[in-house]
Formats: sequence, structure tokens, C-alpha cells
Amino acid sequence: MVERQDPWLTIVGIGEDGPAGLSEASRAALSQAERVVGAPRHLALLPDLTCPTEPWPIPFEQGITALLARRCERVVMLASGDPFWFGAGGTLARHLEPDEWIAHPAPSTFAHAAARLGWRLEDTACLGLHAAPFTRLRTLLAPGVRAIVLVRDGPAAAALAAYVTGEGFGPSTVTVLESLGGPNERIRQTQAQNFAFTDIAHPVAIGLAIAGNGEVIPQASGLADDWFAHDGQLTKRPIRALTLSALAPRPGELLWDVGAGSGSIAIEWLLAHPTTRAIAFERDPIRAARARTNAARLGVDRLTVVEGAAPIILADQPPPAAVFVGGGLSETLLITLTNLPHPTRLVTNAVTLESEALLARWHPIKGGTLLRIELAEAAPIGTRRGWRASYPVVQWSVTL
Repeated sequence: MVERQDPWLTIVGIGEDGPAGLSEASRAALSQAERVVGAPRHLALLPDLTCPTEPWPIPFEQGITALLARRCERVVMLASGDPFWFGAGGTLARHLEPDEWIAHPAPSTFAHAAARLGWRLEDTACLGLHAAPFTRLRTLLAPGVRAIVLVRDGPAAAALAAYVTGEGFGPSTVTVLESLGGPNERIRQTQAQNFAFTDIAHPVAIGLAIAGNGEVIPQASGLADDWFAHDGQLTKRPIRALTLSALAPRPGELLWDVGAGSGSIAIEWLLAHPTTRAIAFERDPIRAARARTNAARLGVDRLTVVEGAAPIILADQPPPAAVFVGGGLSETLLITLTNLPHPTRLVTNAVTLESEALLARWHPIKGGTLLRIELAEAAPIGTRRGWRASYPVVQWSVTL
């Protein structure tokens, strides 16, 4: 590898206005480049260059190895707008040392869209859904919410409007923003339920102003039970709220949900913060599939479902910050969890006398909090009402 004092790679953000929107630093990098790589659309925005050009392949990851092999050259890579906002920059930086690259961003599509719509970016959700499911929008679907969404093409824009309509928010205003900042810029507006544009040009952003009477996902722990498909193997809403409070999800943390059933605990853990992660362990394939479906419907695609019986299935998994045991509680499982490599918050709920006795033995040894939860709900008794008690739940929460 040839040693250079300057970074060998310059990532240049480029907009639809081509050279006119480039900074002096970006122009200088292009004039000194020994090779320029980028999407064919970006390369076509530039005048003829004196150095070789190379189109970036699809899918994006296929071009990374070839780029890294160019370390002996002075390379410019073209990227859309701000390369580090749903762009190529973040992906490339993971493969490079800090002194290998420099970036010159241009205004992002989000900035252009907000300027056309008159929306404050700090009050607007910004999502890149080129390859991600539209269900990532689900937690944002509430009247009054605004979002700017980047999508792949015209059919994807139509599919997004159909998704919003299908969730009960058909009256939402949809603004289609094409080729922002360039000579072919076009902006059109309709309602999601009336979306009929068939001639949308790439690149395209969608401005969503949500309206309608669809169901809104609450932001507090303890969603209503009917948000989850289940076969009865479900931690009920009040117990689930107490369990999530005890688990205390924090940004970036990983949860193990052992005996996940419908996946409700893991899913609400993921809803707590966009950087949380969860692995659901479930031995029943039907329940495992149901947990995946529940997660997809509620817009959390960070749930990994692993099929198999604990504790064997826990081997070689990334260590968690917290563990919830909803099913399959046993002495062997607790011993396994005490051998995790770093302190772990454990919460487990017991319903049977045998499980309750197990927790009663472990509590004085390991400490923590042992809580007995008894709930009753008003129910008809003939022409009157009385309290219908649920099975009591014993909850043990401890840091192992």
C-alpha cells in the first residue's frame, strides 16, 4: 500500500443540481482524483472527467471490496446529498480507518424536502425506507405526526400510500417530491387514500402529514393484549407493564426473552427505544412464527427469533444486558444465567407452585426483589358484579 499523508478516499455528496451545488473542497477533490466511482445517475451529473470513472454495482455491498482494493489511488466516491444521513458514508466508514477518508456533504434530501414543505426538521421524523419495510412507520402513525420518507421509486411511493391507508390513516396528506434541487424538480400532493400518480421519477421523497382514525400505538409499556396475536401464551397487559418496568430497558441494550410465546415482552422492549435489541427464544415453531408476525406488524424489525429449548439454545448467543424468563423456568436455567459473562438484570414471573418455590429458594441466596402480584377484574355474577381473580404471579427481579 502506498503511504499518503492525505486520505486516499474522498466521499463527495452531490445533489440533483450536479456541479453547481458542489463546494470548493468537492471540486478540488474531483480535479485531483485518479478515479471517480458512484452510481451511474451521479456520474451522469458531472461533465467529462480526466480520470477513469467506475459505476457502483447493485446491491451496494458488492462494490466495497473493489473500492478497498483502490487504496493505492486517490479516489472520489459520489453519494447522494449528505452521505451520512441514510447514505453510503456510514456503511463505508465501518470498513475504513479514520485517517483513510474525508467527506464533503451536500444538503440532504431531507433538508430540501423540509425547505419545500416548510417543516421544522427537528419536529419531523426522517426515515430511509429504500430497502426497509414500511412497518417501521407504524409507531409514527398518529394524527398530527409529520414524516419525510425516502423510497426507492414510484411503485414504492404508491405502496407506501397503500400501507398508510390500510392502517386506517387514508386521509393523510402525501406530498411527492421528485428530483429535489435539480432542473427536473416536481412536487405534487394528494391524500394517501386517493394516491394515483403513476409517473414518479427517481429520486423521490414522500412528505407525510398523518391524519385519520386508525389505531395509534401507545408510547407507554403495557399495550392492550389485542395488539398481539397469541394462543393464550401471553404476559397480560398489567403484568407486562410491571415486567417492563422491572427490566428497565436502556438505549443500545440487548434482551433475552426466554420462552417468548407471542413475543410481547421482547417487542415492547424494542418499542422502548430505537437502539434496543432483543432475541426471543421459543421452542414451539408456531409460537416462534407468531412472535415474528407480531413484531413485523408493530414495526420492530430488530427482533431475532431463535427456535429451540433453553438452556441449550442459549449457548454461543451474544451476552444480554437483561433477561426475561416467561416460560421454561428451571434450576438448570437459573444456573446457566448466573454464569453469564457480565452483570445481567433478570426478571422472571412464576405462576405454578413449583416455580414459585424455586424462586423462593433463590431469592435469599441472590437477593433482588420478590413481588407477589394479585389482580382481580370486575365481572358479572348474575345480575350483579363481583371480582374475578387471576392466578397470582410471583415476580423475581435481580441483577446476577
